[in-house]
Amino acid sequence: MSVSVRIPTILRTYTGGDSEVSAEGANLAEVLDDLDGRFAGIKGRIVDENGKLRRFVNVYVGNDDVRFLDDLATPTPDGIQVSVIPAVAGGC
Repeated sequence: MSVSVRIPTILRTYTGGDSEVSAEGANLAEVLDDLDGRFAGIKGRIVDENGKLRRFVNVYVGNDDVRFLDDLATPTPDGIQVSVIPAVAGGC
């Protein structure tokens, strides 16, 4: 399954500045593995050392937050867009 992955500005150093790249995988874990195979180190910025999504990174498959779906096992149908979005924190 081929999907497009939107890359946030902070991770574009891994993709040579590309804001969107394609990846292969039947689920999110496979997509991240494919990305890491082509852009070494990017997966480590999205997934922690325990294999879980990092706390301050949100990932969407289509319009749905994967934390409310099947997390890394969330299916990635052909042609869908995956968005990696760093969480923004702050306040007064």
